[in-house]
Amino acid sequence: MLQWAVTLGKIDIMCACMTMGGFRTQPRQGHMDRLKQVFGFLKRHKKCAIKFRTKMPDYSNYPGDDYNWEYVYGNITEELPYNMPNPKGREVKITMFADANLYHDKLTGRSVTGLLMMLNGTPINWFSKKQGCVETATYGSEFVAARIGVDKVVEMRYMLRMLGVPMKGPSIMFGDNLAVINSSAIPDDTLKKRHNALSYHRVREAIASKILKFYHIDGKENPADVLTKFLDSKTWWHLLKPLLHWPKDDDQGQSPPTGN
Repeated sequence: MLQWAVTLGKIDIMCACMTMGGFRTQPRQGHMDRLKQVFGFLKRHKKCAIKFRTKMPDYSNYPGDDYNWEYVYGNITEELPYNMPNPKGREVKITMFADANLYHDKLTGRSVTGLLMMLNGTPINWFSKKQGCVETATYGSEFVAARIGVDKVVEMRYMLRMLGVPMKGPSIMFGDNLAVINSSAIPDDTLKKRHNALSYHRVREAIASKILKFYHIDGKENPADVLTKFLDSKTWWHLLKPLLHWPKDDDQGQSPPTGN
């Protein structure tokens, strides 16, 4: 039931739903008590809507340096569908926010990947899932998250092109780990952990082919944090307020959610 609620747009409970899903085969009393709190939150805030913002985002404040990647990956470009229709209508831009939470699962030691994809200013895809292997450093877990984010951006760009939607330039991906972003976006940078080589090259090749650009964002401003961590109410509200709307029962005013 909670998974269906998340699919319908309840991004605010996705981290809790993902975490509790790991105990669904053999839940204990404490897990059931936690689930009651999640359902209590849904009961208290029945009305929730995604904010639709169609205006093109402004990223003019971010650096536009184009490095020479030819000596690394050759003259590589984005592969376009040969049978895509002629694009029509207004241009759109895809923005991806990526985050990882190291050692989220204390039983297995696995980290969690959180991704939030925006079409212009509207959330269109959200992802929160435990990673498939144990990472021993934040650098590794963040690189895995960035690689999954790249895959999803590539898939969305392909789908939009096949629907005839015009796209404006490369997509934008934000992350809050500066070491990962420098390793990805600067050709001369070297890999810190060799077992992350495939994720490393997947992200860098996408940047070299101008599929996307990868920028650093402060962790306090990264909405993907909501999908990987249990945050205090002030931080949680600050990140979700631009994305979701919780109208009151008696009017359409903004009502900040309360409770655990």
